[in-house]
Amino acid sequence: MDLNYTPEDIAFRKQVRTWLEGNLPRKEIRTLDDRLGWHRKLYEAGYLGMGWPKEYGGGGARPMEQAIVADELARSKAPAPANSLGIGIVGPTIIVHGTDAQKKRYLKKILTAEELWCQLYSEPNAGSDLAALKTSAVDQGDHFVVNGQKIWTSGGKVAHWGLLLARTDTKVPKHKGISCFLMNMRQPGVDVRPLRQITGSSEFCEVFMTNARVEKSDQMGKLGEGWAIAQTTLGYERGGRALARVTNYASTHSRLVEAAKKMRRHGKPLIEDPLVRQKIGRIWAEIEVERYQALRTLTQLERGEHPGAGGSLTKLSYSELEKRYMELALEILGPYGQLTEGAPKEFQLEIDTAAGEQGSWAYAYLWSRAGTI
Repeated sequence: MDLNYTPEDIAFRKQVRTWLEGNLPRKEIRTLDDRLGWHRKLYEAGYLGMGWPKEYGGGGARPMEQAIVADELARSKAPAPANSLGIGIVGPTIIVHGTDAQKKRYLKKILTAEELWCQLYSEPNAGSDLAALKTSAVDQGDHFVVNGQKIWTSGGKVAHWGLLLARTDTKVPKHKGISCFLMNMRQPGVDVRPLRQITGSSEFCEVFMTNARVEKSDQMGKLGEGWAIAQTTLGYERGGRALARVTNYASTHSRLVEAAKKMRRHGKPLIEDPLVRQKIGRIWAEIEVERYQALRTLTQLERGEHPGAGGSLTKLSYSELEKRYMELALEILGPYGQLTEGAPKEFQLEIDTAAGEQGSWAYAYLWSRAGTI
């Protein structure tokens, strides 16, 4: 594992930081149009799809350069682009498994956010056990007919297209009967319904497909290869932002330390309690472990190696850390940590949750549970 940045990497980081200082949005992003505008800025600067092949609009950048950009975006608390799922998951999956025609048709519009994407994987009875999915895709000669329900679909209400897993063979073991498709979300037979969460927001949707159509040209890979393709997708989801995630954790840790200095117990700052200091210190040590894991993965990628099971181990490690982290935050903040709004200013914190959305400490605590899926 290489823990050192090259002089070129240091210069590149400075370049990215300077660009962000001059281009970050001056006002809060509230609408989809606002987010699309910010997305276009990032795209025009060359900071989206950096590792994609140049012939499809990417930059052909090294893994470390991609990690540096993600890290600097996190450090500056930059808003997320409009097509995060498309760029982080769908696009890389098409690059690996798609046909030349699919790459030409979809990749550039993913990068420019002309077409927004969602992921149609989880179902009411197939979440952690994804291979138990029931949504069917029946071959009709020149197309497939899709029937079923998906749930917990991020961005479904604005998506133009979805990356779909559906069952095409019920006679083989469940992992082998799944195929992957690119499905038009703006067609008759696709009903998208926002889900209202306990937080009061509706980031997720449920999607009902009734005789929806998927063209044969939008089949990804061969029939029955959907499970293998899904492993590629989840690998990108779990390993792509490891270093940036650590930067977010470190930023919120600093805010938590400040809150512990301002909270008082028995007339003394809470930070003077040896047990509180011990717990805060332990979390910091675990954040550093995550940093080294991220650097190990980047070292492998720089060498052209595949992280393999390391991506899943990283996912398990940081999702469990995030739960412990947010439990400690609420323990320190007490009732103030349970408020989604109205807390005294010194105990408020707008932080990136596991979903990349802005929210309160209480909101992040709830998201830390979702991140373990």
